[in-house]
Amino acid sequence: MLKRIGRELWLHIPFTAAGAVVGIGAMALVTLLNTPTNVSESLFYTFHPLHIVFSALVTTAIYRKQENHKLWLVFIVGYVGSVGIATLSDAVIPYLEGKSLQIAMEFHLPFISTEAMPFIGIPEWIMINSAAIIGIVIGYFKPNTRLPHMTHVLLSTWASLFGFTAFGTADWLPLLPILFVFLFLAVWIPCCVSDIVFPLLWTGKANGHEHKYEHTH
Repeated sequence: MLKRIGRELWLHIPFTAAGAVVGIGAMALVTLLNTPTNVSESLFYTFHPLHIVFSALVTTAIYRKQENHKLWLVFIVGYVGSVGIATLSDAVIPYLEGKSLQIAMEFHLPFISTEAMPFIGIPEWIMINSAAIIGIVIGYFKPNTRLPHMTHVLLSTWASLFGFTAFGTADWLPLLPILFVFLFLAVWIPCCVSDIVFPLLWTGKANGHEHKYEHTH
């Protein structure tokens, strides 16, 4: 299992780095255009739910493909593997990284927040948990769906990026080099854990991901 995890982490470095580069470019543009905070919040609440749908779909499908899968565990694996890890990647890690740079950051957990989302007015927890359920249902009934991992990486990168700009206040331009590293770390390990490690922990099969699920790089 450890060898498998190490190989996957190594293979995902180029995709994560490319996503971080795109994210830093977007952050520079947002800063130079002096984009209002509510725009960043709206973008965060676009990419974060999409990230959760995609993550729940992939995690559920990997577990669902195992011969010994249990129906009651499908929901737990899909939910924790998406909402739990996406919250870590998109909200918790950016908050901790921002605080380490002494950036004024607002701590929030979207999946339990009762605040209304920008523009649409739906409580955050309803949108986030609905996104997870949608992903779980798709992953369960269509476990053979072929999805590019790059999509997951980009969604996670953009959600983490706008987690910084939506809930933090700073002069971002001088911080872009270190934020590149932070974006990379916020996406690299959580995405691999969500898509690979977490569902396989429930099956005990180190090769389940490789042979049971089409996972395009």
